[in-house]
Amino acid sequence: MAEKMDKEHDKIATRLALILNKLNSGEKFTVDDLVHEFNVTKRTIQRDLNERFSYLPLKKENGFYSLEAYCLGKLNFEDIKSFAILSGIKELYPTLNDSFIIDILNTKINQSCLVKGNSYEKISTKTNEFELIGLAIVEKKQIIFTYKNKSRTINPYKLVNTDAIWYLVGDEDGTLKNYSFTKISELTTTDNFFKHSEEFASTIQKNEAVWFSQTIIEVILEVDISVSDYFLRRQLLPYQTTIKKTKEKLTLSTKVSYDEEILKVARYWVPHIKIISPEYLQEKLENGLREYLNKDL
Repeated sequence: MAEKMDKEHDKIATRLALILNKLNSGEKFTVDDLVHEFNVTKRTIQRDLNERFSYLPLKKENGFYSLEAYCLGKLNFEDIKSFAILSGIKELYPTLNDSFIIDILNTKINQSCLVKGNSYEKISTKTNEFELIGLAIVEKKQIIFTYKNKSRTINPYKLVNTDAIWYLVGDEDGTLKNYSFTKISELTTTDNFFKHSEEFASTIQKNEAVWFSQTIIEVILEVDISVSDYFLRRQLLPYQTTIKKTKEKLTLSTKVSYDEEILKVARYWVPHIKIISPEYLQEKLENGLREYLNKDL
């Protein structure tokens, strides 16, 4: 199913890239022209033009679509590919308006944003903050904001969408941390530039966990064989590796950067899972469950 969805997304991205290339080159075409070329329905092409390209300065004359003259030839091939991909998942982003040609529709969007997964949270009410952070990332400028009742001065590296939630990943006093975007308040940008760390950038790009950190905890778990197929079918854990499988259990290893990353998974699979090491995590899991069971609701 996932493979089929990936192929469908690729087809959409390819079609959008080709249509945008036509527009950028000054071509004029009708809906029927595109229907025949791409072998899709009129409804699909109308959605492309009216929804996915709604932020483009398109004009329609006598049934022919074209791009306004002042935008012609301003996009290169990489820009077109970027926009095609973005258009397929545009709901992830708070807004794309006419100014995207100079500040969104190019490689800058790849510098400032990273999307993992297909889900998203709606953040349209914080459009300005999202764009300010994105620009600060591109320009490598420090930002200041309030988070958990504390003022923070951050070197911003990436806006990351993981498991439906947007996070800002940044360097605070030499330590890589993540901040829930919607909980950021009183945001201001500064004129102070920071030196971009390639080590931090690489960590962000490679780290599969949402809690970006330079501290990695290796965890060993035992999973009851009755639910082992769920873990073997696809990786449910970051950096998941199978250590051993018997008739009774599946032993796995994973790497996390924060206790809660593995505890939330373990709670979901109780009583079919046990944390073997580090031992304090199993104790933490059991204590949390006891507190819940003894709690007066």
